[in-house]
Amino acid sequence: MIDINLIRTNPELVKENIKKKFQDEKLKLVDEVKAFDEEARKLKQDVEQKRSERKKLSDEIGLLMREKKLDEANKQKEKVANINSQIEQSEKVLDELDEKIKERMLVIPNIMDKSVPIGEDDSKNVEIEKFGEPKVPSYEIPYNADILESFCGLDKESAGRTSGNGFYYLMGDAARLVSAMINYARDYMIEKGFIYVIPPFMIRSDVVTGVMSFAEMDAMMYKIEGEDLYLIGTSEHSMIGKFKGQILKENELPITMTSYSPCFRKEVGAHGIEERGIYRVHQFEKQEMIVICKPEDSMDWYNKMWKYTVEIFRNLNVPVRQLECCSGDLADLKVKSCDVEAWSPRQKKYFEVGSCSTLGDAQARRLGIRVKGENGNYFPHTLNNTVLASTRALIAVLENNYQEDGSILIPEVLQKYMGGKTKIEKK
Repeated sequence: MIDINLIRTNPELVKENIKKKFQDEKLKLVDEVKAFDEEARKLKQDVEQKRSERKKLSDEIGLLMREKKLDEANKQKEKVANINSQIEQSEKVLDELDEKIKERMLVIPNIMDKSVPIGEDDSKNVEIEKFGEPKVPSYEIPYNADILESFCGLDKESAGRTSGNGFYYLMGDAARLVSAMINYARDYMIEKGFIYVIPPFMIRSDVVTGVMSFAEMDAMMYKIEGEDLYLIGTSEHSMIGKFKGQILKENELPITMTSYSPCFRKEVGAHGIEERGIYRVHQFEKQEMIVICKPEDSMDWYNKMWKYTVEIFRNLNVPVRQLECCSGDLADLKVKSCDVEAWSPRQKKYFEVGSCSTLGDAQARRLGIRVKGENGNYFPHTLNNTVLASTRALIAVLENNYQEDGSILIPEVLQKYMGGKTKIEKK
């Protein structure tokens, strides 16, 4: 949510930002917010005048009562009662105006960073840099489900009976490999100075609307029937929500945390949810990182954070690239975002394994997170980044460490988490 002062002082900038995101249907919202805001400000001024008049009359009533001028005092009381009625009616209108303004402000997109490339959709995202040489071996790389089944590591048939499409059982070395990757990612972030956290896996609706757009919520979140609770789609949601309504001390910034959680996603409209493999599923595990910092430090943290993910995947023997998200592919709350994509030697192309974003002060503004600074309170910036998501990372590790005999070489950094094991053998 942007600062309403921006609409008051520079509505054309807000409109230009909307156009760059190819959301022209939202242009009218800027004019509506501006009109409602002007009406509300005039009404507030009128209410303040009435309150001042009421105070003056109340003082006069006290004086008249002391002088025993009861008739005059009663006439003044009638005026006060009339003013009270007017104030009550005005406050009702103000509440309605505030709600109209809030509804529109929540869907007006955040102001993008000037460096964001302009494009209609993800086909216009821009490759920035590659890390590691993408290779295609002379032998065939099987589909991820076939690799996993070759060493009895995947059972989607049973999961279909217990839970339906989009779920799975990981077993034996496959399950152990996922745990090894999550543990390695956790320890890597702790070594970088991040505090390890296991957060709540359910959050209330006011936290959901504070951390994401309505479109994202409808497409992603599972609602708990009969309760004001949602299953998290990523631990970023509950991690940022942890600071809801808080005033932080400036000397505590930056706050850097890394969190583990299962993640639950509806994947509404997603293609391939019926697929045999584990690329697009309803449930997976993830190690996440979040940063809350001063506004002037957010871009430095943004560049540090995506590079952490790159280093982790390179340590897993996976070539990756950084892909800058264009304006049309940027979620409304985000200022700037990039994807880290892993090389798939089977498909001979890259696929997304992580996403890094800076959201400016949008989440802090929605959730009422402030920092007490030397010159008054201000909203901090929030950032989030995928350290490692279990299923997609597993695909990347399997394909890039697959050997001609069907075995999987275990990356050196994971071997201590696998009991010293160096290879997963085909059964």
